[in-house]
Amino acid sequence: MVEVGQLAPEFELVADNGEKVKLSDFKGKYVVLYFYPKDMTPGCTTEACDFRDHHESFVDLDAVILGVSPDPQNRHQKFKEKHDLPFLLLVDEDHQVAEAYGVWKLKKNFGKEYMGIERSTFIIDKEGKLVKEWRKVRVKGHVEEALRYIREEL
Repeated sequence: MVEVGQLAPEFELVADNGEKVKLSDFKGKYVVLYFYPKDMTPGCTTEACDFRDHHESFVDLDAVILGVSPDPQNRHQKFKEKHDLPFLLLVDEDHQVAEAYGVWKLKKNFGKEYMGIERSTFIIDKEGKLVKEWRKVRVKGHVEEALRYIREEL
């Protein structure tokens, strides 16, 4: 599992627009890599819309936002269109990237156990090094916290 101070694991995933995207495509920019469980669910919609509403502030700080979930490309497209999301959503159906970042976890909901994404955000610096992580993210106020970190610490 990746740790702060290490190079972030490289990956190549298909984006909502059908293009293949590699982490290394964004070298020279800060990357806000956020993992979320599922498109169109209340918490994930709130988080995505919070990132949307602060998108320009991230761009002003030379940061790119990338959302990652196991949903297929067509679902990402619908989610992005419905909520007018200005950043890429990446398809991790086999959850290999989620596993590389240590966010594919055993979860419990209404007494049922299943494997899924633990909502998490990673800040990757311009050289590709992981500089900050938030695991078990609570949506309320999180995007502002990530923005503040980039503004004040990097």
